[in-house]
Amino acid sequence: MSELSITLRLENWDESRPLTREEAVEILNLPEEEMPKLLDCAYALRTKYKGKKVSVQLLTNVRSGNCSQNCAYCAQSRDSEAPIEKYRRVSDEKLYGDNDLVDEKHLARHCIGLSGIGFSDEEIEDLADRIREMKKKETQICCSIGFLTEKQAKMLKEAGLDRINHNLNSSRSFYPEICTTHTYEQRVNNIKMLQGLGFEICSGGIIGMGESKEDVVDMLMDLREINPESVPINFLLPIPGTRLADRDISELTPEYCLKVLCLARLMISKSDIRCAAGREVYFKGIEPTLFKVVDSIFASGYLTAGGQGIDATMKMIEEAGFTGEIESTDEE
Repeated sequence: MSELSITLRLENWDESRPLTREEAVEILNLPEEEMPKLLDCAYALRTKYKGKKVSVQLLTNVRSGNCSQNCAYCAQSRDSEAPIEKYRRVSDEKLYGDNDLVDEKHLARHCIGLSGIGFSDEEIEDLADRIREMKKKETQICCSIGFLTEKQAKMLKEAGLDRINHNLNSSRSFYPEICTTHTYEQRVNNIKMLQGLGFEICSGGIIGMGESKEDVVDMLMDLREINPESVPINFLLPIPGTRLADRDISELTPEYCLKVLCLARLMISKSDIRCAAGREVYFKGIEPTLFKVVDSIFASGYLTAGGQGIDATMKMIEEAGFTGEIESTDEE
């Protein structure tokens, strides 16, 4: 397909015709002078489905480090030598304090992450008890927790857990380059099981690990099929002590990162598109443009990395001409 035809598609967007793989790759190769058309198309979809709201999430690391998996990007991996704090169970004071903060600041959601691939039923029941306590404030809660058994997933569902995060992270073909201790197919099957139990799904990926543009497209095509409620896109922050510590990230220009986010919006238009890790690095100073595409972000840091504080984040959203809201999928 010619460059002209993809440009015409952007100018006359037809949602009834999904992007092909070839067209999606063309968007990632779009010349700089065509970026305004791409941004305008993404903004039209963003405002159609999300208005001008930005959903702000707070993330708490509930179990840190000591993971049995060898994910190349992760400071909590078994192979990582990153100097992070390690603990099996964060204090109630920290967990419930963060949950109170979500309520006090009127944030959209409390996201909680637990390192590891598998958990005992006793550990899941303990987590379920903590979720019940947090749900007393009617907080929307998302949990990132590896692979659950169906029994364990039902335990968390009964406790009131709303959403589960399980990222694809990259394409099926590239996945063995970043992890060999479990498979891409295991991730997909886990998501399908959780969807079958009625969980909302948060699933996205990491950009900048050495994947090709075709890999990015293939991941987004699989995510389009999954159709998660939220699609977090992370941009690699090489962490000293991990296998990707010296990864060349010069390709992650603001323009390319915006193309990836725009493509996510075009391919999975009705989902929350979240700019997750890397936002403060790759988009600093261009937030008004960023929010034309995404409607969801984190505030106050990530699992093992710091980030922009909540008050500064809310101020930035307002200065960009958008509104921080309790839930970006609310009716207008």
